[in-house]
Amino acid sequence: MAVNSLTERNEERNVQPREETRSNERYIRPAVNIIETEEGLVLTADIPGAAKETLDVNVEKGILTISAPVSHEMPGTTAYREFELASYYRQFSIPESLDHEKAKAEYVNGILTLRVPKAEAAKPKRIAVQVG
Repeated sequence: MAVNSLTERNEERNVQPREETRSNERYIRPAVNIIETEEGLVLTADIPGAAKETLDVNVEKGILTISAPVSHEMPGTTAYREFELASYYRQFSIPESLDHEKAKAEYVNGILTLRVPKAEAAKPKRIAVQVG
């Protein structure tokens, strides 16, 4: 039985995971909310400390990638530290029924909001019934 949701799981779509290049750099997986609406998907990601100029959001072969390098240098001398600064990196598999060309992203106060509309072919259409 096929799942009709845009946010179906990778296992249900039989998508192979993307092979990652190994790196010594540590990454933070930003907290993300993904909401499906009638118009498409709305993704919000918590990426505090990232600069808008270095934020990279792209889609390639059905994989949405969010990455944001963060400066590891803080002014002054560290007196006490409970968290580490690290770059952000997160990937999601998204369906081809979305119109990636019309996607819009905004970054305000450390929150990335990405809106990806459904392609016209994927939107439900009402068919008028004529009498006669």
